[in-house]
Amino acid sequence: MLIDWFTVGAQALNFLVLVWALKHFLYKPILDAIDAREKGIAARLADADAKTKDAQKLRTDFEGKNKAFDDQRTALLSKATDDAKTEHDRLLDEAHKEADGLRTAQAAALKNDQARLGKEITQAAAGEVFAIARRTLADLATASLEERIGAVFTHRLGEMDGRAKETLGAALRNSKDPALVQSAFDLPAAQQATIRNALNETFSADVRVRFEAAPDKICGIELTADGQKIGWSIAEYLTSLDSKVEALLDAK
Repeated sequence: MLIDWFTVGAQALNFLVLVWALKHFLYKPILDAIDAREKGIAARLADADAKTKDAQKLRTDFEGKNKAFDDQRTALLSKATDDAKTEHDRLLDEAHKEADGLRTAQAAALKNDQARLGKEITQAAAGEVFAIARRTLADLATASLEERIGAVFTHRLGEMDGRAKETLGAALRNSKDPALVQSAFDLPAAQQATIRNALNETFSADVRVRFEAAPDKICGIELTADGQKIGWSIAEYLTSLDSKVEALLDAK
């Protein structure tokens, strides 16, 4: 068989031209397209990775903020609970103090009422005693109650011990105002003169005296001079009796 070298050469040339044409007009665009696509895919993958990292960062930030919010909420709830308990304790303490103050005020008011009632009863009883004593002395003796009280007072002047007598005498001499003699009733002029003479004799001086009625001096008489006092009153006995009665009531 004979080989046609011209034909072989022409076919080889055609083949080389075909390869060159394929390389320049087909393979290169395809390779460029593939390369461009790979680069696009790599860019998208890089963008996706960046977005994933951003998303992860946002998630981490969100979780951190959420935890901080939970911690803050827990702290606020705890503080609110503590504040509420503190306020509750304060209001309860104020209520206790107010109740204690009210009980104290009620006890003081009750004590004042008892004292006032006791004073009213004492004064009423003293008035009755005064009236009964006057009638009794008028029936049983020739002297009036006023005379008897004046006599008791002058007798007490004579029984004063040396120290008390000296102190009262100094007060009578140093006082710029007349000595004040108070009694539960107005003393007759004769009785006033008797008392004035008893003072002059007891203290060996001309004692200036002013007489005054004082209903609170229950069936009694009292001399006051420069802060010093001497007297007698049935109130002393009533006070002693009242103390004994009160002690018995307290014991009950």
